[in-house]
Amino acid sequence: MNTDRKALWAVRQSALPTVVRSCPDCPGMRHRASGKIRANANGKLLDVWLLLSCATCDRTSKVPVHERVHVSTLEPARLVAYENNDPAAVRELVMSASLAAKNRYRLDWTGTWELETRTPLYALDDPNPLSVQVRFELPAPVRVERLLQLGLALSRAEVRRLVADERIRLPFAPDAKAHQDFELTIQGPGFVDAAKHAKSLDAPDAEHPGLARIGLRPHPARSSHTGPRRTRRSLM
Repeated sequence: MNTDRKALWAVRQSALPTVVRSCPDCPGMRHRASGKIRANANGKLLDVWLLLSCATCDRTSKVPVHERVHVSTLEPARLVAYENNDPAAVRELVMSASLAAKNRYRLDWTGTWELETRTPLYALDDPNPLSVQVRFELPAPVRVERLLQLGLALSRAEVRRLVADERIRLPFAPDAKAHQDFELTIQGPGFVDAAKHAKSLDAPDAEHPGLARIGLRPHPARSSHTGPRRTRRSLM
C-alpha cells in the first residue's frame, strides 16, 4: 500500500490588507497602503511613518512606525529600505499585527489571498491516505473549512461530512481560522467502514455494561421452566 502520497497547498498573496480606522476628513473607515514610507531625521533621532490613503476621500494619513529612535538602533539595510519605499518593507508594515495593535486599528484580509495547489488533486476514492501540507505566504486568517472547499472542490456540506466521518483529520476545528503552516490528512473511503467496525468491537454491551467493561460476556439465559425443582441429596 502506498502511504507516501503528499500534496502542497499554498495560500498566496493577491493583495494587501485594508486598514480599518476612522478618517479625520470624511466618514470613511477604510484605508489602503499608498506604497510609501516617510522617514524624518532630526540629528541622530529618527521618525518613520507608513503612509495610508483613505479609500473614500483619498486623504493621506500617517501610521507611526518608529518615533524618536536613535539612527544606530536600526539596521542600515532597513533604513535604506525605508528611504527607498521598498515594496517588501511596505508589505511587512501593512501586514504587521503588532503595528496594528500599537496604533489601534484593524486589518481586513478580505480578498487578499488565493489558494494554489501545485500538485495534482488526488481522487478522494483512492484507498491510500493523503498528507496535505498547507503553507501560508501571508498571515491572513483563513477559515480552514473554506480552504478545504477550495482545495478539494467540494461543497461546505460535503466537507463537513468528511470531517464528521474522520476522513479528514485536522489539528483544529474546521471552523477555526488558521494563519500559519499546518498539515492535514485525508483518508480513503475504506477508512470509515474500518473505523465503524473497530468502534463496534470496542462498544460496551448495552445490557451488561459491567461485564463488557472487563471483557466478559453474559451467560446464556436460563430456562424459564417453572416446575418443581429437584433437590440432590447426599447418600450416606
